[in-house]
Amino acid sequence: MAESLGYRPHPVARMLTQRRTLALGVLTPQLLSVVFSNPFFGAFTEGVAKAAEESGYGLHLISPVQGSLARAIGRATVDGVVVIGLSDDHPEVEQIRRAGLPIVLVDSTALPEQASVEVDDEGGARAAAEHLLALGHREFLVLGVEPPLPATTLDPEGVMSRRLHGYRAALAAAGIELADAAIVVGPASIEGGVATFTRAWEDGLRPTATLAMSDAMAIGALRAAREQRLAVPADLSIVGFDDIDLARYTDPPLTTVHQPIRQKGEEAARLLLSVIEGRESARSEHRRLETRLVIRGSTGPVPQTRQEVARI
Repeated sequence: MAESLGYRPHPVARMLTQRRTLALGVLTPQLLSVVFSNPFFGAFTEGVAKAAEESGYGLHLISPVQGSLARAIGRATVDGVVVIGLSDDHPEVEQIRRAGLPIVLVDSTALPEQASVEVDDEGGARAAAEHLLALGHREFLVLGVEPPLPATTLDPEGVMSRRLHGYRAALAAAGIELADAAIVVGPASIEGGVATFTRAWEDGLRPTATLAMSDAMAIGALRAAREQRLAVPADLSIVGFDDIDLARYTDPPLTTVHQPIRQKGEEAARLLLSVIEGRESARSEHRRLETRLVIRGSTGPVPQTRQEVARI
């Protein structure tokens, strides 16, 4: 009868009655305008949305309100939040903990008592460096992702530190020390990769191989190398990390570390739904997904001229 008369329950009234919003949130420490410059986030959010929709939930994207994550969570009308990339030293970690909303962390150890999903960042990075070493490379440049504000240094327990540790471990096993000057950080975007590689080149760094901590930065490095009249991989090999959809369509196709981006999003959303539904074991469950190296056309043997110089 109500439907035939065109009646629709008011969403706020329905929320008060059910004590549910039937919406999940995805919270990022960075502004959405920054986050969406990295194609990784679109694929990850697609995975979260797929799992949410299958369970009848909507999805809200949440970014800092006037620079505050805690304020953003306080205003969010959601049943729970997937928090991606929260650093251990973020000043609002304790406030986020006290907010009381069900939380699942992604790529973060900031709240170890909370459920989380991550990938084998260190193992993937080690595989990338070992691949380049097997091709004879000994001069490396690392393009790191700058930490989100207000952090000023890489989180020692965070994704980028784990990837850097993987690179260093592989190089150290080959007797190579990665100098701090060979690690240059910038935004995790294509333009960020262009600017960061260009800055390193203008500062006099002359690597034969570049390890980028994101595919977006690696794609930017491909473009910057072309602007410097470098042929890839004849003059310079480049390896990314993520295996975004665009990676296989670059020129040349990008060698990269594959992580299951969409699956990570789905796993995080399903774990969050379990927490919301009250499954006690889900509240502190930690899931780790595997990575693997995908070899494409952006990597090749060290240039012959550099081999000859190394032998002198």
